[in-house]
Amino acid sequence: MSEEIIHTFVVLAYKESKYLEECINSVLNQTVKSNVVIATSTPNDFIKKIAKKYKLDIVVNKSEKKGIGYDFDFAKNVGKTPLVTIAHQDDIYDENYAEEMIKAYKKKKKSLIIFPDYYEIRKEGKVYKNKNLKIKKFLLLKLRIHGWSKTKFIKRSALRYGCAIGCPSVTFVQENCPNKVFESDMKCDIDWLAWERLSKEKGYFYYIHKPLMGHRIYDESTTSKVLKDNGRTKEDYEMFCKFWPKFIAKRITKFYQKSEKSNQD
Repeated sequence: MSEEIIHTFVVLAYKESKYLEECINSVLNQTVKSNVVIATSTPNDFIKKIAKKYKLDIVVNKSEKKGIGYDFDFAKNVGKTPLVTIAHQDDIYDENYAEEMIKAYKKKKKSLIIFPDYYEIRKEGKVYKNKNLKIKKFLLLKLRIHGWSKTKFIKRSALRYGCAIGCPSVTFVQENCPNKVFESDMKCDIDWLAWERLSKEKGYFYYIHKPLMGHRIYDESTTSKVLKDNGRTKEDYEMFCKFWPKFIAKRITKFYQKSEKSNQD
């Protein structure tokens, strides 16, 4: 008798990404079996062709509310298993990602989210160490002590100087999370806002201190486009105000702008 599948990868597809098939291959070739489904608000022949090739279902978001945050919430709730990962179409997942998520869940079933470190995928290949990644690991340091990671103060410590939790690395423990986590009209800081909201909920931020997936950094990504348009500063300030008095938030935002350059080639 086969073991019950408790994890789902929901691949969030948008328009025609040349990396979509690579992402799908990575989530299908896991050491433990997960459900895999494609969610999209932009159905097209390109996505349908890939779905047909890999025999995957497509679930279309027909909501009138448009935006990345609404798409993310839709994708999160497509998964019907205890654990759900929103797989970003440009990223890849190591073959033991799902296995590690399930192991962590069995240790701490009261977790809100489970997430590992990630590496960056750039033109030169996989990058495991750079200034940006080092800063994020430093901010996550206290979460390595799992007994602490259920306290509101420690959860927020990973967020008050910036968003240290990589959105595509996160697995949601569905029964412990609200249905609407990302809902927002933000364009870039929707994940930071989601973790800030979840930091107020009861449950652990379970951090696995090793890289298990790759986040792609390239000019056409949504984040890079927003940075080039200088569209992030307002959102960053809004987020810092959730942790600091306004006069401090303004200073941190100015400093934070400098670090954003490392997100571009």
